[in-house]
Amino acid sequence: MIDRPQSAGPASRPVSDFGLDDSVLPFAVEQLDVRGRVVRLGASVDQILGRHAYPAPVARLLGEALALTILLGSSLKIDGRFQLQTRSDGVVDMLVVDFDAPGRLRAFARFDAAGLADEAKGQDLRQDLLGRGHLAFTVDQGHEAARYQGIVALTGQGLEEAAHQYFRQSEQIPTYVRLAVAQSVTAQGVSWRAGGLMVQFLPSVSERRRPIDLHPGDAPEGTSLEAPAEDDAWTEAKALVATIEDHELVDPTLSSERLLYRLFHEPGVKVFDPQMVRDACRCSDDGVKAMLRGFSAEDRDEMVGDDGLIGVTCEFCSTFRVFDPKDFDA
Repeated sequence: MIDRPQSAGPASRPVSDFGLDDSVLPFAVEQLDVRGRVVRLGASVDQILGRHAYPAPVARLLGEALALTILLGSSLKIDGRFQLQTRSDGVVDMLVVDFDAPGRLRAFARFDAAGLADEAKGQDLRQDLLGRGHLAFTVDQGHEAARYQGIVALTGQGLEEAAHQYFRQSEQIPTYVRLAVAQSVTAQGVSWRAGGLMVQFLPSVSERRRPIDLHPGDAPEGTSLEAPAEDDAWTEAKALVATIEDHELVDPTLSSERLLYRLFHEPGVKVFDPQMVRDACRCSDDGVKAMLRGFSAEDRDEMVGDDGLIGVTCEFCSTFRVFDPKDFDA
């Protein structure tokens, strides 16, 4: 536990400056009734983005989606699954990120290369490539629990703001998210990094959350709802997190514990055991075979290439598999 600075009492232990990539660090700021997680991604995000050789704007967007998915999905139990998916009319018309607890990660993006090139030529490349559509969060807690899905409309906002809207509308938990993606240049080459931090206000007295009421719908046109006063502790927590610079979330020399200490050294911060994540696709030979068996014989005949075989490439990990159509005749 990293507690208050020396002036307010001895620390439980020194802050660790060991930077642990591809990990999620849960924490709590008890004085502010705040809990949260910090995610730092190194090799895992670089492998996922590099495997597909995405253009930089697309890679940054998918990197943000990876960090956000881990922040939200890492609270699941051991056999849970969490998925982030977007569908929109933007240049990046689809993002899919799967998180299989406790730490398996895979993702891909689908984009219009010509549209991306046209925007780049006009030097009017938008930071937000999602356009209009929807963002869906799907939670699957296992065989005995019902699946849950929350949907947020995409209207030109980024993933950070979409996450804020999701928690305001669906969970009504005051939540603040910061995401960052960048390329690291070293003597060994160029690699992608991503990071994120999420804080949530979870007081023991639920009334302190003071959620904003949804519009009643039958009020006269032009009627505005008065937002309730925000709890002072939550205001302070948000203000502290808002001071984070993007480079702090992706800096390999700045540990997650040191970042948290910078933010919360006055109220004190408690950290818990980190959780590791890794790039790992769930596809397999048997799984693809089962999928192919689900098609009719006529459909499989249309999949046969000039070499007389059926070739299947996984969209997530780009693994290419070849199958003999005769194996499915039975």
